[in-house]
Order: sequence, then structure tokens, then C-alpha cells
Amino acid sequence: MAVNLPTELLRSFAAIVDSGSMLRATERVFVTQSALSLQMKRLEDILQTPLFHRDGRRLVLTPAGQTLLGFTREILSINDRALASLTGDALTGPVRVGMVQDFAEVLLGGVLAQFSELNPEAQLQVRVGGSHELLELLGSDRLDVVLGMGQADDAAAIRTAPMQWLGEASLAEEAVLPIAVLELPCRFRDAALKALDASARPYRIVLETPSLSVLRAALEAGL
Repeated sequence: MAVNLPTELLRSFAAIVDSGSMLRATERVFVTQSALSLQMKRLEDILQTPLFHRDGRRLVLTPAGQTLLGFTREILSINDRALASLTGDALTGPVRVGMVQDFAEVLLGGVLAQFSELNPEAQLQVRVGGSHELLELLGSDRLDVVLGMGQADDAAAIRTAPMQWLGEASLAEEAVLPIAVLELPCRFRDAALKALDASARPYRIVLETPSLSVLRAALEAGL
């Protein structure tokens, strides 16, 4: 008896590979990390073989996982093209998308390429910038959709997530907390500094950058 591979499991599998981690993949498929782990366990049970192994903190594809990835891309592409064709959902003309760096790093690699494949008559125009700038462009009808950050109580918000501090646990013992921040305007920076001021916690800014990738590299280097 033939066994089907559920497309939702394959989509989650591809999201993990494309984003490089379970945590980042949750932002693509909109499930919790524990649910994503269960999905991968189910997929491995169906195929009766491991798909990943750990190399330190990294998830690395096994030979079976590498084989499955090629089939996964084909299956999802056919599935999505069939839906777009039969439901008449394919777009045409200019589609102006604005996104902050956080989303650009995740989406530019795969999701937008998939969008172009599913909507060959659409002319995708992407602008990467800060939320404040992008929302102004949206308000003046110079963008069609924006993926950015705002206040949780904003009526236009489609998803909320808690903010978290990131750093070595030993930093909590520092008399003056060293922090790395993005340049203004930045809602995360504003919220973090406001919280530190409210708790009378001394701090010093050791890095200020407009680049999210530079910020992450500094944290990984222990700056």
C-alpha cells in the first residue's frame, strides 16, 4: 500500500533546511518549536530513516535528508503551481514589498523566489529598510505590503512575539552591562534601553550598527 508524504511536513522540512535552524523555521511555518520537532519525528517515522544529525548547535542533513530535499522542492513546487493555476490566485503586474532586515534574511533566500515561480506574470519589487520608513511608504501608497515590526497593540499587527535578551549568562554579573544595539530608529533598542533605565541598571553601548548581521556576528564573537 502506497504511503503519502504530507505536504505540511515537507514544507516544514524545507523551512528548517532553508533557515538553518528549528527556531528560525518556526517563523516561516508559524508553528511552535516543539510542534516542528514532532513534525520532523513523524516524517522520519514515515520514511524510517533519520533526516538530520547535530554538529554542535547546527542541524546537518543526513544522506537521506539530502535526497529527500530534492524531492521536497519538486513536490512543493508542483503542489503550489497547481493551486495557483486552478484557483486563479496568480498575481500579475507590479507587487511592491517592503521588509525589515529580520525578515529579509529569512525570506529572500527561498520564499520570494517561490513567489516569483508561482506568479510568473508578477513584477516583484523588494525594498529592505526600517519599519518606520517602510510604514510611511505603505501609508503613501508606495508599497503594497510591509513585513515590519510595530507595537503589539497596533491594529495592523498580524502576529505578536515576546522580546528576549540575548547574551552570555555571565553578563548579568557585570557592574555595567555591555550591550550592542541597532541604530535609531529601532523599537527594540528603545524598549531595551527603557527597561534598563526603569530598573536603574547601568549599561554602556559597545556596538551601534545599522546591520542586523553585524549585530549577530558581534554577539557570536562575545563582544
